[in-house]
Amino acid sequence: MSRPSVPSRVLPELVSFLETLAEPHILCDREYRVIAANAAYRANFSTGRSVVGRACYEVSHHYSVPCDQAGETCPLARSLKSGQRERVLHLHHTPRGEEYVNIELSPVRDGEGAIAWFIEKMEPMHVARGLSDHRGLVGRAPAFQSMLELVARAAPSDASILLQGESGTGKELVANAIHEASRRAERPFVAVDCSGLPETLFESEVFGHERGAFTGASARKPGLIEAASGGTLFLDEVGDIPLGMQVKLLRLLETGTYRRVGSTELRKADIRLVSATHRPLKDMVEQGQFRQDLYYRINTFPIRVPPLRDRITDLPMLVASLLERVAPKRQLSVTPAAMRVLAQYSFPGNVRELRNVLERASLMCDGESIGVEHLAEELSQEPLHAVIGVGARPLDLAGMERKALQALVEAHRGSRRELARKLGVSERTLYRKLKALEA
Repeated sequence: MSRPSVPSRVLPELVSFLETLAEPHILCDREYRVIAANAAYRANFSTGRSVVGRACYEVSHHYSVPCDQAGETCPLARSLKSGQRERVLHLHHTPRGEEYVNIELSPVRDGEGAIAWFIEKMEPMHVARGLSDHRGLVGRAPAFQSMLELVARAAPSDASILLQGESGTGKELVANAIHEASRRAERPFVAVDCSGLPETLFESEVFGHERGAFTGASARKPGLIEAASGGTLFLDEVGDIPLGMQVKLLRLLETGTYRRVGSTELRKADIRLVSATHRPLKDMVEQGQFRQDLYYRINTFPIRVPPLRDRITDLPMLVASLLERVAPKRQLSVTPAAMRVLAQYSFPGNVRELRNVLERASLMCDGESIGVEHLAEELSQEPLHAVIGVGARPLDLAGMERKALQALVEAHRGSRRELARKLGVSERTLYRKLKALEA
C-alpha cells in the first residue's frame, strides 16, 4: 500500500516518526480529520479504503458526528479542553467486526504553543468483543463498558484488584481477562475457590506443605502460590477465607514472602492477586468477620461486575455467544418470541443462570431455532412486577426484538434465506423486519 499524501503544513518528520512505531497510530487535526496512518494501523484496521482525509469518528464508529455528540466520550474533545493526554476505551468497527480498542491520544503543539494535531495510539483489547464471541467477555451496554474501561486501566499494572458482584455475573471471566491483558499473560492463571476450602486445608493448598507437616502429609507439596509463580492468583469468594488464614494472606501481600506448612524457610512469591466476592466485605469488616487491614490490601482497585439486569441490552449477543459454548456443533438461534420471554425474566442467577437456561433449551430443541416452547415454564410465569419493579418503566419489548434481530443479522454469515429459516419466519417477513431496522 502506498504511503498516503500528507498536507504540506504537517511536518514530514512527524509522519515519519509515526511510521517507526510498532503499535497502530494515526495523526489527526483539530477538525477530526485523519492526516496520516502508520503501517501498523493499516495492517490492523484498514479495510482497503484510505482513511486519510476522512473524519476519525466516521472511520472508527461510522458516525456522522463526533463521538461526544453521539453519546460517547471523545478523547480529542477532552484533550482540547484539558490540553493533556487522554485515555478512553472505545468500540471500533474493524475488518474483524466490532472490537474494543484502548485509545491513548496525545496533543501536538505548533511553534506558537497551540494544539495543532493529535497522535492517537490504538491498542486492541482482545479479551472482549462488542459482538457475539465464544471466547472472552461479550457486551456493549454502558454498565459493561464502564467495567471494561476499569479492566483496561488496571490490567497492565500489578495492583491488587477486588471484583465485586452478584453470584453468576462472570467474575472469574473478568479475572481471566485482567490476566490476559496484563504483562503476566504468558504465565499461569490459578483460580482458588475459597468457599470450598475448610481452614484445615486452606493453608496447605495455598501455601503448600512439607513432608510430615501433619498426619497424612507423606510428601512435600508445592502450594497454589508456587503454581501461580510469575502469573496471577485468583481468590474467588475471598470473603469466605477463615480469619486465621487472613493473617497469613496479609503477611504474603505485605512482605511478598510466605512459608510452607511445616517449614521455616522463607520463600519469595511472584504473583499478582485478583480477588472476588459477592459478599459485602465492608459490612463484614464492621462486624469483625473480615480483617480491615486485609480489606484495604486487596481493595487497591475495586471493580464492580454488573448483574445481567443492568445490561439487559446485551442479552441478544450473550445468548448468541452462550449458544456457541453450550452447543458448539449446532447453529442454534433464538426466535424473537423466545427472546422477549428471556428479556422479561429477572435472572437472579445472572449470566450463569442464562447459560443453564440455554443449555436446557438446546437439549429440548430438535431443530435449529429455540422457541418459547423449549424454555422452562417458570421463565414465562414470573410476575411482570418482579421484573420491572415498582414505579419502573416497562420493558420495551419491541426494542428488544429489534436489538435481538440486529445482533443476529450482524453475527450471521450465510444467506438471507438461511437466516429466515433459523428465525422460523418467511423470507418476506424477514425482509419487512430488516427494512424496519433501517428506518
